[in-house]
Amino acid sequence: MAPLRAIYARANRLGEVQVNPTRGLALPAPRAPRRRIATPTEIEETLDAVAAGDRALWGTAIYAGLRRGELYALRWEDVDLAAGVIHVRRGWDTVKGEIEPKSRHGRRRVPIPAVLRDHLVERRMASDGPYVFGGAPAARKMAERGTAAMRKAGLEPLAIHDARHTYASLMIAAGVNAKALSEFMGHATIAITYDLYGHLMPGSHDEAAGLLDAYLARMAGSAEPEVSEREALSESLEAS
Repeated sequence: MAPLRAIYARANRLGEVQVNPTRGLALPAPRAPRRRIATPTEIEETLDAVAAGDRALWGTAIYAGLRRGELYALRWEDVDLAAGVIHVRRGWDTVKGEIEPKSRHGRRRVPIPAVLRDHLVERRMASDGPYVFGGAPAARKMAERGTAAMRKAGLEPLAIHDARHTYASLMIAAGVNAKALSEFMGHATIAITYDLYGHLMPGSHDEAAGLLDAYLARMAGSAEPEVSEREALSESLEAS
């Protein structure tokens, strides 16, 4: 609607139209898409349901939070198992194929946890091509087979992009700070991370007061020994 408003506003100023049909137009508020976030127990069940050859893709989506296109374009040269890091250097477009990250923040380093490293090592032993998941067509089939396997096992399906949200929730629960999470996710600003996942972070409304009380209690407790030490030192000096 924004381009239409600009076009009609200009046309109205030039006298090309008498009425701007976009003026005063009320649009419905956009609904936030439903985000499926799997619990650690659900993750184990999900990976067990997925075929062995497809687990590395799903494991990378869940435990590294890569976007769909980043998974499709991931090459072995981007995966440093020795250092425990995935270098995100490219994405995938259905028309253009391999593409550069859309922003400098998209080019990033993502840590490989031990639980993911095992999946990648198994995948490396079974893979002989440049792409970790065989390229876009093969990776797309892995994703589709995985979702179908979840349904067949009676589990609530997890989409590849839902796996990215699950990764964010796991990192927050593990205590990773928002700045680091923003970098791992490839967000342009930390504000995006807070907007998407702030409700999952410690210190939300129901926790803030408790956290502050606990902090002040610790500070008050740590101050007491210092006072006692000063008093003891003063008494010692007077006695001498």
